[in-house]
Amino acid sequence: MPTVLRADGFRFFFYANEENESAHIHVRKAEGEAKFWLTPNVSLAWVRGFNPATITVLLALVRENRIVLLEKWNEFFAS
Repeated sequence: MPTVLRADGFRFFFYANEENESAHIHVRKAEGEAKFWLTPNVSLAWVRGFNPATITVLLALVRENRIVLLEKWNEFFAS
């Protein structure tokens, strides 16, 4: 479960066994977790425990870091 980014107390990661899915990122903090698709556009896949304001913040963070997150995804699953 590689962590690829930490921001504002959130941990951005993916699971090592998800190579058969489209590129995405999980985001976790104590109170919840969410999954965001990175392609073709950033979008929310599902959420548990985060309120709408937090989701708005997370969407912005994922969009801002999309290129890096995709690079990390591709690097990890290419090996």
